[in-house]
Amino acid sequence: MAKKIGVLGVGHLGKIHIKCILASDRFNLVGFYDPDPETAKAVAQSFGIHRFRSEDALIKASEIVDIVTPTVSHFNCASKALKHARHVFIEKPLTTTLFEARKLIDLAEEAGVNVQVGHVERFNPAFIAAKPYLNNPMFIEAHRLGQFNPRGTDVPVILDLMIHDIDIMLNVVNAGVKKISASGVSVVSDTPDIGNARVEFNNGCVANLTASRISMKNMRKTRFFQHEGYIAVDFLSKEAQIIRMKDVIASPDPMAMVIDLGPEKNQKQIWVEKPEIKSINAIKTELETFCDSIVNNTEPLVSIQDGYASLELAYQIMEKIEDNLQKLT
Repeated sequence: MAKKIGVLGVGHLGKIHIKCILASDRFNLVGFYDPDPETAKAVAQSFGIHRFRSEDALIKASEIVDIVTPTVSHFNCASKALKHARHVFIEKPLTTTLFEARKLIDLAEEAGVNVQVGHVERFNPAFIAAKPYLNNPMFIEAHRLGQFNPRGTDVPVILDLMIHDIDIMLNVVNAGVKKISASGVSVVSDTPDIGNARVEFNNGCVANLTASRISMKNMRKTRFFQHEGYIAVDFLSKEAQIIRMKDVIASPDPMAMVIDLGPEKNQKQIWVEKPEIKSINAIKTELETFCDSIVNNTEPLVSIQDGYASLELAYQIMEKIEDNLQKLT
């Protein structure tokens, strides 16, 4: 049976959510609420859906509340929904502050409902295809570069862009954080527009993350280096490559890439594999899997605890950047 869902916030991303919900048989879209009267009127007419006049009215009419509002309003919107014991899907970052995030965790536990955070790259088909090949990566290098867009400057670039790669990194590295080094600079806005972080884990893994919103071109690439190979994921073009070295057992193909490690060691042949990438809509998929977690009473794939962990590390990185900037003044 389709779940009744209401959408809070119908800006650029909110409209995409509405399209995905309307295209899914998992949901019954009861309507939306947006405080901007002109935007709300246009969306109601464009999609032919009900426009609620208040957040409270939408929450009461819904089983699931989909929060796609600006980050500064996430806490207030989610708090209201959780106090009404509604399941909540909330876009990343979870909240503006860690205090707010901890409060939402408490409210969700009290309400006994599911909360999923919109770290959409977990559902990127290229990452889904590459993940089975990931086996204890020891070095991760991520570049998430974007052209300037004023729409994203309400939060620092770490919370806007790098937090995607923080979530991916924490998902694949099964170890605690040992040390963080970071630097960044504000170029066109009041908060850092470009940042770099080096994160060292207790198991020896090191991750180097770079995020920028003032680049000349868009890039979302991550490489995971592990024993005898590495995995490259292009989140933008939705492509993945698995590069592995294997012992040469028989005579290699004359066109094969072979590495001779010396007379006492076996030759190694480089194998390049491109796993099949299924054509899926990542936002539609994350919403549907959240619905499945409610129906099956299981933990969401990106839990509120996952959202908190990413936010906590993002703030630790921003603190390191601020410390370095203060040293320069």
